[in-house]
Order: sequence, then C-alpha cells, then structure tokens
Amino acid sequence: MTKVLGLLALTCMISWAAPGQTRGGGEKGGGHGVGGGHVPAHGPSPARQAPASRSAPAQSPQRSAPQEQPRYADKRGHPEAPHVHTNDKWIGHDSGRNDPHYQAARPFERGRFTGGFGRGHVFRLGGGNRERFWFGGFYFNVAPYDYAFVDDWYWDRDSISIFEDPDHDGWYLAYNARLGTYVHVMYDGNN
Repeated sequence: MTKVLGLLALTCMISWAAPGQTRGGGEKGGGHGVGGGHVPAHGPSPARQAPASRSAPAQSPQRSAPQEQPRYADKRGHPEAPHVHTNDKWIGHDSGRNDPHYQAARPFERGRFTGGFGRGHVFRLGGGNRERFWFGGFYFNVAPYDYAFVDDWYWDRDSISIFEDPDHDGWYLAYNARLGTYVHVMYDGNN
C-alpha cells in the first residue's frame, strides 16, 4: 500500500510540474537565460556600426553571391532569432541605421504608438498574424525581413512589450516575454 501511495504521489508531482515547462526553458527567467516571462528593463542601445554580414549590399552591375543569414543562437539553448538575455543584453540588434531591411519610406505614416513602452507595459496579443496583429485597440505589422522569427508566436495570447527602436526610424521592437525573442514592427494605427 505504501508503494502505491508513493507512486501516486510521484505521478501527481510530475503531472503538476509538467505544464510549467515551455520551449524557453520553463521556469521564470527561461532556464537558459532567455524568455520565461522576463521583460527587459530597457530597450537596446543604438548600434555602433553595422557588422559586415548585415550591411547594405554593394551596388554593382554583376550579380553578387547571396548574403549569409546572421546567426543569433549565441549560447546553447538560445533561439536562432533576435533575443534578449535575462540580464537585459539585446542580441541581434546591431545592424545600424543603414540596414536596408528596416528602411521606412514614410516613417510614422500612421502616427506614433502611445500605449506605453517597456517593462511597465505588457500587452496580451488579441489576434491577427505577422501581416497585422493587435492588442488593446493598437495595430501593428511585422517587418517582412523578420517574418521567420514569429512562426512560434501565439497571436491570440502571448504577452509582449513594445520598445522604441533607436536605429530605425518608423520601427518599434515587439518583445515576446514567453520566448524572449523580438522583431521589428511598424505601428498601423488604432482602428
């Protein structure tokens, strides 16, 4: 009888702990130092200069070799996407002001986001997809260059925070607290 009760207790403990495990490492803080509900205290610093692999392609009449995609998994268990460590170090936001992927023809064309920035303003996604998502009456779209980084976002329930982008006029950074990843987003108004 004691063995049966012990086995039952062990089974209950395992099944109770299992729902808390997530791709980001499970416990608060992400287990691997990324995600897990952590929201950075501040946004990234402006980039000093663009790394050679992410600078604008050279203009020449000849075809050039395709550029290699940047690598973001800086440690074992970290995502292959721009992310923020739980010590608030932003990984992947270093392409600089002249990055051709984030040039806006008309910056802030739909106005500026006024819902609040950073750790003190966590929003629950209300629906949509990478082309247009929303929360609290505010609408955004993800930069096409960043589409692959949102494949695992839950558009109807993930918690995100918005940060100002110090390098790319017209763009903001949407940080997913569950995953610890972020993407460039453009404000699309509040209607």
